[in-house]
Amino acid sequence: MKIVVTGAAGFIGSNIIKGLNARGIDNIIAVDDLTEGDKFRNLADLKIADYLDKDVFYELFAENAFGKVEAVFHEGACSDTMESDGKYMMDNNYTLSCGLFNACQQAGTRLLYASSAATYGGSDTFRETPEFEQPLNVYGYSKLLFDQRMRRECGNNFKKFKRQVVGFRYFNVYGPREQHKGRMASVAFHQFNQFNAEGKVKLFGEYGGYAPGAQLRDFVFIDDVVAVNLWFLDNPDKSGIFNLGTGRAQPFNDVALSVVNAMRANKGEAALDLAGAAQAGLIEYVKFPDALRGKYQCYTQADLTNLRASGCDHAFADVQSGVTQYMATLGKA
Repeated sequence: MKIVVTGAAGFIGSNIIKGLNARGIDNIIAVDDLTEGDKFRNLADLKIADYLDKDVFYELFAENAFGKVEAVFHEGACSDTMESDGKYMMDNNYTLSCGLFNACQQAGTRLLYASSAATYGGSDTFRETPEFEQPLNVYGYSKLLFDQRMRRECGNNFKKFKRQVVGFRYFNVYGPREQHKGRMASVAFHQFNQFNAEGKVKLFGEYGGYAPGAQLRDFVFIDDVVAVNLWFLDNPDKSGIFNLGTGRAQPFNDVALSVVNAMRANKGEAALDLAGAAQAGLIEYVKFPDALRGKYQCYTQADLTNLRASGCDHAFADVQSGVTQYMATLGKA
């Protein structure tokens, strides 16, 4: 089985390769842009058959230069939600993806691609239907436009083509191999570094009618994201656009407390409750930044109705267990 993974040196892409390797699959073409050379670390311990720069791959793939490819996991994108260059965003996230879809259809290759919960934006309902899609930034719009294109090309029930096409609307993913993402890395990653540097973690204060640290997100552990991707690889008759979150919103306070208690446990110190951690100065609330006002989702929770209807019954980790596992990994890095 030959597999292509775009965004292969990125967070989700490299973890998908790790998951494939665990199954004994290493005939993998890794595609990325290593201008930021340090991302090589995400590939260094993985088994792949070849690496191509993204500027070379897409044209070659459209020419069928790689022979029979079973599936493409398309994780490559500009994922910076603060990026304001709309032309750059649309070229990377929409135009490139459309060309890849067309090439996959011509080659008889399955396409499993990264969409985003950012497609919902200002909505308070997270169901994979157009009335709830209200992106707040050009990143969310670029992902939504490709989803809309797939609905148009594949039909609303995604049954127009024999070959699988499936999009995953990722919610707040966290876990190993995200260290290169800078400001776009997860809250848990930043808090791990804050605690090591300052002995405390920081959260946004009151905003949007939510108390400090009480804004809610659907935080999903990377191992669960990989498991669902691979479930669809195993079920090629399942196509569509699916939310990929836990279906359970938890406050940022839960993440912060899980980080604090994991770090305390490493020192042999007892776990604290939220009030105790705040009172001890281990959790600090900072003023909500003006730059994010009107562009920030205070609540996300994946509706898993469609995912479950597909037959995928994967059990997702909650924040406490996922973050605790993640902190143990970071502690060994």
